[in-house]
Amino acid sequence: MRALFIVNPQATTTTSRTREVILGALASEMDVTVAETRYRDHAGELARDAAANGFELVLSLGGDGTVNEVVNGLLSAPDGLKRPRYAVIPGGSANVFIRSLGVPGDPVEATGVILEAVREGREREINLGRITSDRDDRYFTFSAGFGWDADVVQQVEHERSNGRRATPALYAEVAVKLFFQGDIQDPSLTVATPGRTQDGVYFALVTNTTPWTYAGALPLQPTPSSRFELGLDAFALTQSSHALTGWILSQMFFPKGLPARGDGYLTWHDQQTITITSSHPRAFQIDGEYLGDREQVNFHSISKALRIVC
Repeated sequence: MRALFIVNPQATTTTSRTREVILGALASEMDVTVAETRYRDHAGELARDAAANGFELVLSLGGDGTVNEVVNGLLSAPDGLKRPRYAVIPGGSANVFIRSLGVPGDPVEATGVILEAVREGREREINLGRITSDRDDRYFTFSAGFGWDADVVQQVEHERSNGRRATPALYAEVAVKLFFQGDIQDPSLTVATPGRTQDGVYFALVTNTTPWTYAGALPLQPTPSSRFELGLDAFALTQSSHALTGWILSQMFFPKGLPARGDGYLTWHDQQTITITSSHPRAFQIDGEYLGDREQVNFHSISKALRIVC
């Protein structure tokens, strides 16, 4: 089997020694070509060319940002070419996508699971989310957020540019700081699905699976019924007092996640289309990557969009 192994050398939780061990294990069972990413969206370019270059499998080592780039690259391959299967080895700080698939968060253990799946011919087809707007046409794997969480992602990216590592502690520090500064108190958003519209929303999420994210080992589940095999789910914060919002966020840590109904929020389940608009530009993110400010984004569930080896 010919495989392209896309490696993000800036992956935050792997060392050069770990990468050598992983490559040795892969090379023992397949014909592996290694490509290191050098700039933003390079992983997507490499993945897009994989089909034309005859690769049957694309693997990546990196965080959720690398995963998002690879997925978008694979799905932009020219029509008529057989799209390679995809396998993810975790190398980031959160690794939400791969952990949501049930694959270990340790990169060496994950490599073992992937090699076993290749031997057994084991794979699964999953749905993806797709965003469209006047500036976007991209896929996401696990979540997209309007407002507070995107503000957090933006600030963490700023901190990383100043030399700090993107650890769970940094995300928590920034999230709490922005929470109490009032970033979550702007009711400019409207969430609309066929037959149901809610305005006056302070913060909105669209999810393709659960959890939304992790706080270290703990999953945060605002939409615990969200699944890769279903349509999209959504969460909307409709009240903004610190006490109530804090209680809602704390419920997301419960083993069963946030209940589908409760005070101060609304949820939607298994939707094919969702539209979120804002009365003024708000921060927006997909898969933990800040995209900038947006005033309207359309969300679509794309069935069986990706073949995953896991």
